[in-house]
Amino acid sequence: MTDDAPTFDIPRRPERVYPREGGVEYEGGTVFRLSPDAEVSEETLASLVEAVLEGERYTYGDWFELPAPVYLVHDERHSTAFRVVVRYGDVEFHVLPNTAAEALRGLYSRLRESSDFDWRVDCETTRPE
Repeated sequence: MTDDAPTFDIPRRPERVYPREGGVEYEGGTVFRLSPDAEVSEETLASLVEAVLEGERYTYGDWFELPAPVYLVHDERHSTAFRVVVRYGDVEFHVLPNTAAEALRGLYSRLRESSDFDWRVDCETTRPE
């Protein structure tokens, strides 16, 4: 990584909420939005993400029937999980309560190495309601 590479420091972690109806929801949190510097189709971005996730350190799945690819990723090296979403021409890293910043940096590094374009990374946080 270069000196100007994002650190993926996590300014706000989501809070788990357990609704009466069951399940789990997350309130607040942090999303890192990775935007390619070239116009790239969502299909190409999803293929790139899947190719990188096929590496030996990741376990992932796209178990959701949503209009955009949503992956639950487990980084085995750092024993941590986070969500990756491909939409609107971006790749988003959605932080979960125990996500390790090192895992986000690692996936970002692999995406950079596997692509022919540069990336801009923006961080967005929301507060619990």
